[in-house]
Amino acid sequence: MDVMVGHEKIRALLLESIHPDAVSRLHAAGCVVESVSSALDEDELIERVRDVHLLGIRSKTQVTGRVLGAASQLLGIGAFCIGTDQIDLAAAAAGGVAVFNAPFSNTRSVVELALAEIIMLARRVVEKNDKMHDGEWDKAATGSHEVRGRTLGIVGYGNIGTQLSVLAEALGMRVYFYDTADKLALGNAKRCDTLDELLEVAETVTLHVDGRPGNSGFFGEEQFARMRPRSLFLNLSRGFVIDYAALRRHLVSGHIAGAAVDVFPQEPKGRGDEFRSELRGLPNVILTPHIGGSTEEAQADIGGFVANKLAQYVSEGNTTLSVNLPSVALPQQAGTHRLAHVHRNTPGVLAQVNSILAEHEVNIEGQLLSTRGEYGYMVTDVGATYSDVVLTRLREMEQTIRLRVLS
Repeated sequence: MDVMVGHEKIRALLLESIHPDAVSRLHAAGCVVESVSSALDEDELIERVRDVHLLGIRSKTQVTGRVLGAASQLLGIGAFCIGTDQIDLAAAAAGGVAVFNAPFSNTRSVVELALAEIIMLARRVVEKNDKMHDGEWDKAATGSHEVRGRTLGIVGYGNIGTQLSVLAEALGMRVYFYDTADKLALGNAKRCDTLDELLEVAETVTLHVDGRPGNSGFFGEEQFARMRPRSLFLNLSRGFVIDYAALRRHLVSGHIAGAAVDVFPQEPKGRGDEFRSELRGLPNVILTPHIGGSTEEAQADIGGFVANKLAQYVSEGNTTLSVNLPSVALPQQAGTHRLAHVHRNTPGVLAQVNSILAEHEVNIEGQLLSTRGEYGYMVTDVGATYSDVVLTRLREMEQTIRLRVLS
């Protein structure tokens, strides 16, 4: 069944080459979909988003308060990736815009890349490969090591960190981890109480932290200096969490024997644009263009998962796994109309809504309310007969942010 806003089809704008499975899923739901291969800057996005109901992005596009202020028709945003720090979640919630992401779909892809890079750095494959392409045969084993028996330090023990922990241990590595939250150690992994404690024991350090503002620049000169001599370093998390100039200094000095970096503070907008970094040209350094989760399998999973969440939200009002609105999923009964009500979380909203419905003799067939911080979300299934006055009264409530009639 087509998803509509009034008598108008839902319009979706998908940026940054989101997988065709997402386009197919939204098409199947009756949406009109426009797909763009690159990211858009703030001014470009403001121009393109004015009449859009659903917006799909990956990691480069920034959905700011200005963008959301211009997007008067916007109902939902899909982050076709793990992180959502590129979206002003508070402003989205304040406008009644639901945000969904894919917290698990590309975990395996990131973990496999991290493992591959750990092995390649330990074996100095990058340097050997460069020499071979230059025609030099260098078969020496000097500086090349097995990963079996070596110590891996994982900073950030979430979905990626924990899976990496298990697979690294299966390769014979000793695993230590540090996380600000209280996390259960898997297998034989050992928890470190401080980051310094981890840096003292780890021969390879890999970062898998989230994009919260407090993580900006947290790994810099002091932390690199504390790492063990001739250790390895990986960052597949966020570009702004490390000091790249400090990393370069420690690579050039030889204190750090090799590094792999997938994310950067400033990244090119589109494929083929020039990439600039102080890490270019250094030996035993693997630089990849933010492809940790970019496998065909992961992108297909993400495309279908997030697009399905968006389609369910606009057609059913389902907010399960939304990152900024309360979670509500109410099975709908045949022969009913569904009212989806995003509101400010103040006492008495439920009573006020039901009072309006009762006053106009509208029977409630099903209802579910959930709150999250400042906001509440209520889904109410009512009998097939009601007047426009009911909708007007609900929209005029002081607490109402957005009211939608879904069927």
